[in-house]
Amino acid sequence: MELTPRKKEILKVVVEHYISTAEPVGSKMIAQQLKSSVSSATVRNELADLVELGYLEQPHTSAGRVPSPKGYRLYVNELMEQRALSLQETEQINEALQMKMRELDGVISKAGQVAAAIVNYPAYAMAGVKSEVAIQRFDLLSVDPRSFIAVVMTEDSRVKSRLLHTELDVDAEALAALTVLLNQHFAHLRMAEMSQRLMSLAEQTPPALFMTLHLAVEYAVEVLEGSEKNRAVTAGANNILKLPEFRDADKAHELMSFMVENPENLPVPAAGRSMQILIGPENVSEALKDTSVVVASYDIGDNMRGLVGVVGPTRMDYATVAARLSYFAEGLTKMFGKQENMLPTPKEEEPDE
Repeated sequence: MELTPRKKEILKVVVEHYISTAEPVGSKMIAQQLKSSVSSATVRNELADLVELGYLEQPHTSAGRVPSPKGYRLYVNELMEQRALSLQETEQINEALQMKMRELDGVISKAGQVAAAIVNYPAYAMAGVKSEVAIQRFDLLSVDPRSFIAVVMTEDSRVKSRLLHTELDVDAEALAALTVLLNQHFAHLRMAEMSQRLMSLAEQTPPALFMTLHLAVEYAVEVLEGSEKNRAVTAGANNILKLPEFRDADKAHELMSFMVENPENLPVPAAGRSMQILIGPENVSEALKDTSVVVASYDIGDNMRGLVGVVGPTRMDYATVAARLSYFAEGLTKMFGKQENMLPTPKEEEPDE
């Protein structure tokens, strides 16, 4: 059933008042807000129709109305006015975009923190990996005769290192020779090619050195396997506790735990969409069924895309969140466009055992 203009106007008033106050909206207040002169009795009839049609809900018999997910969806699709950012908001976001990035993981972490700060809701950030990422550079650093640190840098500027142990002595001079060999024969290879190349070098490499070579290549493959997964971080999860919808400690804990422990399962925009708003049950995950998610994507370059998302109540201020997140995502795209091929060489991580 097509809603009349007056029903849509009433629905818009209910949604925006509820977003602002978190309190059910009554007919008297709506009548005062409407531009046209409409009696409270007429408003009550229209509200009853909107409830029957599924756009509004009435928590209690004597209470006012609150929007349903269906009502929020109509509001977002048709009734929400585009929100222009203030000068103060743009300056805040622009200042945050002056971040100095040493590697992609730093971008993801910082983007999530900034998103949470500019909307005051929990936020998350992800980056999809470059298709068929490879190792760009190898370094082998001697620790003692039977230990060395393998350092690998991927083509998407991630640096990983690990302390590895050998069964036979390998001196620093041999490690230097193996570093040259690795960079000559294994840099820019895909995972599937690495094993084949390793076997082709088996007869040309002394056994002790081949064991060390095998350890380094094995670690590089492990790094590449990990790089194939979306990297995701969350920020500001405790902002949930400020919202009246999550006064129930168990409900808040469930959502916070899901975001912190399963960030890779948070929504991503549909293919070809720069921004998407998911309301209540539209979220696949059970933990998000009472929330709304606004997520925007940005271009990292080199066949990669990143995204920033915000998780909040269905009572979220969609217009403000969408405007701020969209501006931030556009700023990230511009930032990467300027920094492409200009990122400084990443610092090495502490080796893991």
